[in-house]
Amino acid sequence: METAFKEYLTKNNYSGFDLKAILFDMDGVLYDSMKWHAKSWNEVMTEFNLNSTPDEFYLYEGMVGHKTINHVINREKGRDATDLEKEAIYKRKTELFNRYNNGDLIPYAYDFAKKVSDEGLTCVVVTGSGQGALIDKLDNGFPGLFQKSLMVTAYDVKHGKPHPEPYLMGLEKAGHLNPNQAIVVENAPRGVEAAVAAGIFTIAVNTGPLDDKILADAGANIVLPSMEALYNNWEAYYRIIKG
Repeated sequence: METAFKEYLTKNNYSGFDLKAILFDMDGVLYDSMKWHAKSWNEVMTEFNLNSTPDEFYLYEGMVGHKTINHVINREKGRDATDLEKEAIYKRKTELFNRYNNGDLIPYAYDFAKKVSDEGLTCVVVTGSGQGALIDKLDNGFPGLFQKSLMVTAYDVKHGKPHPEPYLMGLEKAGHLNPNQAIVVENAPRGVEAAVAAGIFTIAVNTGPLDDKILADAGANIVLPSMEALYNNWEAYYRIIKG
């Protein structure tokens, strides 16, 4: 356990952590919504005569919607998606997602966010999602824990995950922080890649169907099976971080 933190500090030439914030991905970390995203993406691709599987969209999670659409059309048709295709497919995908999504939270997500907030750490959402229905409900599921001014969404960035821009923006919004002043909680390989590229210690919680190795290979410093495991391990982690 302690080795992961030491290896991060050595690799990035830091003498220690000065933890100020936790940067949370949203789908699959705070909300149990990835299954509905995957179902919606798969169904809309079928409607538009594009082959896909629900599980593959866990691999693309964190990418902005038009890049996911472009990726599938490129693979299936050997060309880029047109602007009309991107607009039509994403509009229909949003309709399906809003129909299926029930707004359930990931177990222990609230408990963990409340714990770190009570410890004086700033909670920031960094999501590739543009689903306003979920973003607007954050204060209902996590009352007082996430300020809208501290959220980074698909509407805020030019480059989505796996580009580091979303997490670099998260550091800025959290108070112009350095990478060793934050920890990222992610569940998706593209998100892990983005966080690692931004130089931030990254904990992956594997709340979906992907093999742990995919998250580890993406660069996660620690891979856990659930938010419950993160909640239960946090006290030990925090002791190491504070030195």
